[in-house]
Amino acid sequence: MTTALITGITGQDGSYLAEHLLSLGYKVHGLVRGQANPKRPLMEALLPDVEVLEGDLLDQTSLINAMQHCQPDEVYNLAAISFVPLSWNQAELTAETTGLGVLRMLEAIRIVSGVTGSQTSGPGIKFYQASSSEMFGKVRETPQNEGTPFYPRSPYGVAKVYGHYITVNYRESYNLFACSGILFNHESPRRGVDFVTRKLSLGAARIKLGKQSELLMGNLESKRDWGYAPDYVRAMHLMLQQPEAEDYVIGTGEQHSGQEFAELAFKQVGLNCEDYIRQDPRFMRPAEVDHLLGDASKAREELGWAPSLSFEELVQVMVESDLETESKTS
Repeated sequence: MTTALITGITGQDGSYLAEHLLSLGYKVHGLVRGQANPKRPLMEALLPDVEVLEGDLLDQTSLINAMQHCQPDEVYNLAAISFVPLSWNQAELTAETTGLGVLRMLEAIRIVSGVTGSQTSGPGIKFYQASSSEMFGKVRETPQNEGTPFYPRSPYGVAKVYGHYITVNYRESYNLFACSGILFNHESPRRGVDFVTRKLSLGAARIKLGKQSELLMGNLESKRDWGYAPDYVRAMHLMLQQPEAEDYVIGTGEQHSGQEFAELAFKQVGLNCEDYIRQDPRFMRPAEVDHLLGDASKAREELGWAPSLSFEELVQVMVESDLETESKTS
């Protein structure tokens, strides 16, 4: 039986990845930070077959202990401070967690595996790093692929670039099977309520049900390549099944603005978004990423990966889920 360790298991991607791996017959361990983590009970209810381990990307010893305990075949590092606007307010913590946390994970793998030089004995522990399209930032070319230069525009993006390159460095320095998935935006009903897509789907549902009268948003003109999160975790797994560790861009190849998402979300509930959305300067970023568009040709050809939902279907799934949930609560 293959054993996997997932950091960030209480998040959107972590939960979907755990479900996918369990369906493939894996034994799954999830790393959770702190005994009082408010997301832990929800995760344990959703994923009762996952064994929870305590650990923190800020604490090297805890990562080594977790690795020694579960002896994983595959490690998926999904943990990060992933809400981009927050990264300006907590820039140092973002660097420590999202950036240096990757180094600590790689060091834990190296130490537990007993790797001291450039040669490993056997396949070793395979490592997946969750890189991000935010690394492209002020894009140098469109669409963006594995060879596009990075130009991050936030502390989050900068930290992700460090995590990406330290993964490349450990792959080349210690011959570890370590790869990164450069994932473009991926959404679902499990997306955090602070993220623009979920804020829009939930806002449309709540306004339709009379639970709120308006929705305050930041910039909706930026364009993103939005996909469906369960599709993206399939790609993560596929990367670790390849004969050699390589990095892959994962995206739909389509670009849509936040305004388009808003219009579709409110249309889904029979409303006009212009009547309810107000722009609030508090939600504007100090430096904006204007447009991101992924070229996932390599993933399609080498992994056999393709998205399953269209942009319109993604919006529909999210709005319908929020409508159902909100209609059951007072």
